[in-house]
Amino acid sequence: MAGTIAQRIEKLREEIRRHDHAYYVLGKPIITDRQYDKLFDELKKLEKENHSLIVPDSPTQRVGEAPIEGFEHVTHAVPMLSVDNTYDEQQLREFDERVAKGLGGESYTYVVDPKIDGVAVSLLYEDGLLTLAATRGDGTTGDDITHNVRTIRSVPLKLLGRNPPGLLEVRGEIVWEVEDFRKFNAERQAAGEPTFANPRNATSGTLKQLDPRNVAGRGLTFVSHGFGRVEPLTAMADEELFKQLKHWGIPVSPYRAVVDSIEKIIRKLPEWDRRRSELPYETDGLVIKVNTLDQRDALGATSRYPRWCIAYKFAAEQAESVLLSVDYQVGKLGTITPRAVMEPVQLSGTTVRHATLHNFDQVDRLDVRVGDSVIVEKAGEIIPQVVSVVKDKRSKGARPLKRPTKCPVCSSVVEQDEGGVYLRCINPTCPAQLKERLIHFAGRNQMDIEGAGQVLIETLVDQGFIRDYADLYHLHNRRSELVALERMGEKSVDNLLAGIEESKSRPLSRVLAALNIRHVGGSTAELLAEHLESMDNLENAGAEELTEVEGIGPEVAGSIVRFFNSKEGAKVVQRLKAAGMTMTQPKRRRAADTPLAGKTVVVTGTLDSMSRKEAQDLIKQLGGKAAGSVSSKTDLVVYGESPGSKLTRARELGVKTIDEAGFRKMIER
Repeated sequence: MAGTIAQRIEKLREEIRRHDHAYYVLGKPIITDRQYDKLFDELKKLEKENHSLIVPDSPTQRVGEAPIEGFEHVTHAVPMLSVDNTYDEQQLREFDERVAKGLGGESYTYVVDPKIDGVAVSLLYEDGLLTLAATRGDGTTGDDITHNVRTIRSVPLKLLGRNPPGLLEVRGEIVWEVEDFRKFNAERQAAGEPTFANPRNATSGTLKQLDPRNVAGRGLTFVSHGFGRVEPLTAMADEELFKQLKHWGIPVSPYRAVVDSIEKIIRKLPEWDRRRSELPYETDGLVIKVNTLDQRDALGATSRYPRWCIAYKFAAEQAESVLLSVDYQVGKLGTITPRAVMEPVQLSGTTVRHATLHNFDQVDRLDVRVGDSVIVEKAGEIIPQVVSVVKDKRSKGARPLKRPTKCPVCSSVVEQDEGGVYLRCINPTCPAQLKERLIHFAGRNQMDIEGAGQVLIETLVDQGFIRDYADLYHLHNRRSELVALERMGEKSVDNLLAGIEESKSRPLSRVLAALNIRHVGGSTAELLAEHLESMDNLENAGAEELTEVEGIGPEVAGSIVRFFNSKEGAKVVQRLKAAGMTMTQPKRRRAADTPLAGKTVVVTGTLDSMSRKEAQDLIKQLGGKAAGSVSSKTDLVVYGESPGSKLTRARELGVKTIDEAGFRKMIER
């Protein structure tokens, strides 16, 4: 009987994978939504009744794990190099001449593909199963976003077709198709929620979500355009390899074409430019690559770019408008950005009323004035920006814009970046910055205050309950007022107050990371706390002493000194001390003396005695590396309730696993 159930489960999985591919990749559904749901529901029911038969690549396991605490870094085995850009036809001919010279007279062809404006990622398949998804990052190191990419229905969790390679690293772009993006924005607008500015930025922000459930409903998709490692690699040309990728269920651009000369590509450029508005996703040019793989190897790469590839960028669309006024936006780090307010103008299919002026140095360079006719374009097809002034149309008496000497929101003194171009408000209690700063302060990797989410913090600021970080620690005096707030009740308030009280015990490194000191993130905060051990020592440290800390340079040291010397910074730290915050952090034990020294440890599921972040901090303190995904290099997996696919993966790989009780005994030893 068990064998029959297992066979039925596997048959359902294969059928659902085939229908997912037909719907999300090919766009040609075979069955109705109702028929699909019936298959999916049967699979879920059988897996629930036979829990031991659940595997990570099952269609039911795309979303299931609890939110993660943060993103782990991933080193790319083969660097994800950038592609050299050109906007000039002659430079395309010069590229072709270099290819011809490098190949010594061999014949060659090119693969031409639209340059997709998405988020570059790498997907790793081992023995046909998706084991890792990572962002490009700096080309060498990216972020592990496997938990989010698993929710994207066009990405197969298990490769289809016959004879997939033992190891396949495919690269491409995650995109939000324009029509789906517009529908999603319309739904948010109807619900009174803020809309996203553009598909690319929205995609990037979505992939940074720590909870994969927030990714699953947004309809992102994946399109492949390259590869890293393929073992064994049987294809001789890019064209052949991408036919194989398509056979294995990997989404491939249907617009790819093989062309035998650069002149044919150049003649087609105007047609490509016209056609890009018909594509389902945003593009900003063409990528031109040598087709044959061993010819690519012969041409090689510079330290930054492959010599066998180039991107031709289409000219940005421009429009002319009239500058009505300039307003100022204040970011959470106090950056004051001038923004042009213009007569509405159509640009790249949207109505544009505002455009960035970037910074006040740019305002001076453009010599832009109110009343001027200005030329606007979209930077990278995304952000409208003023690029020039039509000075022939300038009215007499138009006056240059003046730089603000005070913050336009709180009237505090502003400060120019040393050696930089930005003006900043340095008041940490500035209302324009306060909400974002408080959200960061209460976040999981900082003070981790349960119940202090974005909506509640915005309400508390708007209602006048909070004016700085320290006010959080006096909310217990206003319990009855909190209970009276809309959507609050005694239980919610008590949970919030308990979370605030618990956060007082966070170590110095977490407090420093929470304070929003410029250039001081989590890693820098740990270095400072480990070296100086107390807030008092840090407040009294000069820039010279701070630069003695490994990893702290003059710019970071100067930022720290300025914060503690500022009236507002000193005041908020003193108030936090008075509230009973932990302002110390003992030095770590030597890694060699600890049970986890040199080991890579993954924490999965819900732990009773500590949060996942606290467990990861303990692992680091005991000389281990806290990783976010399971691989053959993992030494130990610590699991709690509802561990999900990571525990299954660990057992498949033969990685040692230990429950929470065993972990506690280990660290106590």
